[in-house]
Amino acid sequence: MSEIVLINVTGPDRPGITAGLTGVLGRYGIPILDIGQSVIHDTLALGLLVELPDDSASCALFKDLLFTGHGLGLTLRFSPIPAPDYEAWVQEQGQPRHILTLLGWEISARHLAAVAGVVAEYGLNIDQITRLTGRISRVAQAPRRPASVQLSLRGRVADLAALHGAFLRLGQAHGVDIAIQEDDIFRRNRRLVCFDMDSTLIQAEVIDELAAAAGVGEQVAAITAAAMRGELDFEASFRERLALLRGLDERVLADIAARLPITPGADRLIAALKQLGYRVAILSGGFRYFAEHLQRRFGIDYVHANELEIRAGRLTGEVAGEIVDGRRKAELLREIAAREGIRLEQVIAVGDGANDLPMLAIAGLGIAFHAKPVVQEQARHSIANVGLDGILYLLGMRDRDMADLAAALDRSTTKRPRPTTEAPGRAP
Repeated sequence: MSEIVLINVTGPDRPGITAGLTGVLGRYGIPILDIGQSVIHDTLALGLLVELPDDSASCALFKDLLFTGHGLGLTLRFSPIPAPDYEAWVQEQGQPRHILTLLGWEISARHLAAVAGVVAEYGLNIDQITRLTGRISRVAQAPRRPASVQLSLRGRVADLAALHGAFLRLGQAHGVDIAIQEDDIFRRNRRLVCFDMDSTLIQAEVIDELAAAAGVGEQVAAITAAAMRGELDFEASFRERLALLRGLDERVLADIAARLPITPGADRLIAALKQLGYRVAILSGGFRYFAEHLQRRFGIDYVHANELEIRAGRLTGEVAGEIVDGRRKAELLREIAAREGIRLEQVIAVGDGANDLPMLAIAGLGIAFHAKPVVQEQARHSIANVGLDGILYLLGMRDRDMADLAAALDRSTTKRPRPTTEAPGRAP
């Protein structure tokens, strides 16, 4: 009978280790049933699960492996695996898998311990832990970037909503963001991102900026805040606020657009998404004038927002056409996905207000971004501590992937001027 043995290899990392050890196994015709490797601070941990024939050659194999390992400065440990244990391990490969992403400005042992505690409480096993963000210098000053670690989990979750809730509470208590997604084919093949605009792509509510210019700032801001918390009907509150802007000079719009505060991480996020071939849309309950300003800046593919009615150079206090509310945002997301031939599971939706919940609910990855409490509680995923570029880590991207994308973008823009993208789709 054959014997299954786990070979654990540790020691200083260097070129030639895998070639040397697998070369020995190859000479003896040994099948490799599983293999895994990680390197932390130039220290290697390599595991090889092999099947050994029941003959005298095994002793010579161990001797040759130990000799090769010694020459490379490695320590080898051999652990026999009982056949029933191996078969039980094989059967576990059909279990559901999830990807947990931990995000924060700093990730400490306290954060990991808390996350791992919840994982264990729900009967999940951690198969793999990967650092997505780059190495951190303790001497040189570097641009502030989020820290992110990704955990691959195995096991069945009886109540996924309860697990999401547990991680939301944990994140709020520790000042970190925790997202857990099913590890399926759609998670690795997102193709469309739909953004809300106000308080998502920009750090402002444009209607509040217009109200300040019209001298009705406090009145409009109070209505806006209540609407975004879900305390008021969006359409009714929107018309009420807009009526207060009647008579405002349209020349104010250009001034406000020029000084819109872009949300930190937006440039990095959208540049990476465009390089990867994503389609990008703005679905906003704000105003098209300002959404098209962002479109020209970022090369957005689709813009759908409310059209301010202007007569004789002044706002009438009315909106032209159908209001883009929460229901309409979800409809538009479906329409764009269908037009692009993209499944809803491949769509990412990002927003902060109650009127974003319908589109967050139908997207494969719905993200409440620095959102109101009611939105955080109802959305499946939430980012509340880092910038918009934190979304890249939810997609499994690493800092070095983004550096490669940035280099590719630099090379392409030196060869030709970047065109301005016009919107192929508009709200009616």
